[in-house]
Amino acid sequence: MRKIIAALNMTLDGICDHTAGIPDSEIHQHYTELLGQGDAILYGRTTYKLMEFWRTVLENPSEEQSMNDFARAIDKIQKIVFSHTLENIDWESATIAKRDLKDEVLELKQQPGKDIFVGSRSLIIQLLKLNLIDEFQLCIHPMVEGKGLYLFEDINNRIIFKLVKTKTFNNGAIILYYQQKKE
Repeated sequence: MRKIIAALNMTLDGICDHTAGIPDSEIHQHYTELLGQGDAILYGRTTYKLMEFWRTVLENPSEEQSMNDFARAIDKIQKIVFSHTLENIDWESATIAKRDLKDEVLELKQQPGKDIFVGSRSLIIQLLKLNLIDEFQLCIHPMVEGKGLYLFEDINNRIIFKLVKTKTFNNGAIILYYQQKKE
């Protein structure tokens, strides 16, 4: 069974806005490699629209090779977008989900293949409430943003996780790998 992995960047104060954080070549390379280990990534409309930025990097490559590599990786991986307002999308590797989040994810988990990533805060919260996230990979950037979206809003029940691994970057960011403790 495939795992559903919530992979997200956030700051020390819990802000997970895509404009927060300190991306560098090492972090871009990490996420490029991570995307190669999965079959798909789930997005909500807002995050999907933000990720379309990487299409411009494909068209006009950056001087930073790690950004170009990430742009190719994000272009290649299947993107499943959950939206009630988008009627069509023109990114060749993206589709709009035809079922609700729970049904779509349950079916994806049963299919053979590599893991499925979740890259949108709103979907992470919904999937956490549905008990469908198998692993968190939280990249904590060494900064306080002070404003923005908090990852764990609207969670009303206690959920306990166990730390299974860490990865530290030269810029001081650290990825914490958590799996939910099974009772």
